[in-house]
Formats: sequence, structure tokens, C-alpha cells
Amino acid sequence: MSLIRVRLGVLGLALLTGLTTPTAASAAPAAPSPTVEEQRLGRAAPQEILRRSGFDTVAPRLARALEAARTYEEARRAVTREGARLWQRAVDRAQGRGPAGGDLSRDDDRPLYWARLGMTREVRAWEPDFGLTDGQRAALLDVLERASRGQDAIRYPHGKGLKRILLTGFDPFTLDRDVRISNPSGATALALDGTVVETADGPARIETAVFPVRWQDFTDGTVERTLRPHLPKVDLFTTVSQGRVGRFDIERTNGAWRGGFGDNENVGRTETVPVADPASQPQWTTTTLPYAAIVAAPTGRFPVYDNTSVTEIPAGGTQPVVRPEGPTPGSTARAGGGGDYLSNEIAYRATLLRDRLGLRATLPGGHVHTPVLQFGAGNTTEVTDPEFVRNRLDIIAQVRAILRVAAEGK
Repeated sequence: MSLIRVRLGVLGLALLTGLTTPTAASAAPAAPSPTVEEQRLGRAAPQEILRRSGFDTVAPRLARALEAARTYEEARRAVTREGARLWQRAVDRAQGRGPAGGDLSRDDDRPLYWARLGMTREVRAWEPDFGLTDGQRAALLDVLERASRGQDAIRYPHGKGLKRILLTGFDPFTLDRDVRISNPSGATALALDGTVVETADGPARIETAVFPVRWQDFTDGTVERTLRPHLPKVDLFTTVSQGRVGRFDIERTNGAWRGGFGDNENVGRTETVPVADPASQPQWTTTTLPYAAIVAAPTGRFPVYDNTSVTEIPAGGTQPVVRPEGPTPGSTARAGGGGDYLSNEIAYRATLLRDRLGLRATLPGGHVHTPVLQFGAGNTTEVTDPEFVRNRLDIIAQVRAILRVAAEGK
């Protein structure tokens, strides 16, 4: 996620509405218009990405399943099944299982993103003969989001001797700047889901999920809903996002502030991060990852930094001040080490949840920023190139190495 002082925003799904008694003049609510994200699907690059990965068949398959549904329950089952199928297909493709479906590199996270948007657009436009309330449509979209992001597929084997690692990634973002963009954190989630890394202390199983670049979803609690059942059972967690050019950062401190930059729906908001029980909400949370060991280890070609800088309004002050060594007592957050966008917020929410569950002293967890994923020099139009693929593969491999060091906890 970009570390510019970004401005946050939200755009939600349709609000749930109650059923009314039908009358002769009443009609089912009209299908909502495509979202800003879905409207980008018509551009040439997304269509090429879908075609060159074979994922252009995903949305039509869901459309046929919806057309065959005769009840809301049948539709819900179809959406759940097809969402889970998309996630597993993306994971399998990234890990070399099954057909590639085209000549696009297997490590690419973009087919998952664009295929999901094709699916949500189908659900949004679907108008069944039996009628569909706004609430039912919103519920179908929610089921689809969770299933196609791996959020409800996090499962670890039973038994002793196997450490458990939980990792999260993000969708591509800033797509109006360049619609070809890939997010290495999402690609990492696909490449590592269900894999095992060997550590000096034994094997560690990695489970992953991907989150949207939409602030309404975060306001609605998608991070807490996904992570809460698993944090008490894992040995390590890390949220991952795209950060600075040419470097990894282990973010030491996370701040309770949204800076106003637009999300993938082009909506911005500037405010304190909204959480449950705001009366007990801290301005700052901190990593419990073994950052010193991670920074010192030879994990890959990109340098790794322990980033301690934040931006705060000091106690009694009125203006933001950059603090290279971290926040001062009583200050108000204006940016964590990871900025004031979604990277910072997912780190803040995950570590706040860790602390509220009473796990701070026992559970290593925090945020890792990857390098910005760059195309090769001079490539301003092609959806891929050899340097682009190499950079993404190197980032994925280095995240895996960082997880190994963190799991050893030395």
C-alpha cells in the first residue's frame, strides 16, 4: 500500500432494507448500478488479463448458476460455491496446480481481482423472477466477497509440532493511475496459502486471506470478523501490503487515523479509525514481530528496515509533527509508520484485536510493507514484462523468508 500521506474513503454495499407488504403496485427493487470498481472492467487491460489467464470464464459461469436458481437459498449456495471455487482456482494457479489457462505468469494476483469484480457485477445486475430484496442482494455480495478472498477458508491441521502462521494481503489499488497495477501482497497470499515453511523450530503452516481496498468494508468490521476466530490459535500473524520503492519495512507503530485519500471506489474520508468500544481506543498500537531479527537476516535482494517513524500531534499541540523515533506520550495519531491509508489501518486493527484478546505478550504480530511492484523500464502499456514478473517473484520469496525468520523468533 502506498506510503504517501493518503486520504481514506468509504463506499458501502446497499443498506439492508426491511420487507414491506406487497401490493398490486409494488415491485422488486431495481438492480443497483455497477460500482466504480466494476466499471473499470470494461477497459482493455482488465479484459486482457482475464483472457490471458483463462479467468474470463468465471463471471459467465456464475451468471449461468444464478439464472438456474429458483429460490434465494439456491442462489446463495451457488454464490458461495463459485466464490470458493474462484479463490481455490487462483491459489492453485499461483502454486502451479492445474492448467495455467493462458500465457500470463502464474504468480499474477490480478486475475483473481478482476474475475471477482465480474462476479459481483453479475450479482448486482441479477433480477430473478422470484424477486430479490436489497438486503438479500447485499447478503449475496457479502458471501461472495468472503468466499472469493479466502476469508472463510482459513484452516489449520490438528496435532502438535506444527506452527501456525496467518498472513493477509490486499487487492490492487490506485487503478485510475494505472489500471494494469498488481499488488505483491495479494500475490504473496495466493502463493503461500496452505504451504509449509521449514524453520529451525520445525514446520510452520501458512494460511492467508485477501482484503479489499475499500474503507466501508473496514468500517463494517471485515478485518476483525476474519481474524478474531484465528488469532488465539496461531503462533504468528502478519498483515502485508505494498509500501515504498525498493525496500521492505517492518512497521513498528500503527496509528488510529484515516488521512482522506480515495479508496478503490474513489471515496475519501478523514477521521479517527472507527472501531468497537471507541472509549477504550488507543491512539497507537505496536508490532510484536521480532523486527531486529528480521532486519538482520539475509532474506532476499531487497533491504529490510525497522521503520519507527510516525506523524503525531503532540500533547497540548495543534499541528502534526514527524517523530522519527516513534510517538511521544499523550500524542494524537496522524500517521503510523505505514502512513494513514489501508496499510496502516489493517495493521492497527489487527494489533488492536491482538491486544484486546489479551495476546500481546504471547503472540508475535504486525505489519510488513513490501517494495512497490514495478514494471520494466519503458513499459507504459503492456500488462506484463519479464522484469515485472521477476520483481513479483522476488518479493514473494522474500516475504516467505521473512516469515521463516519471524516464526523462529530469535
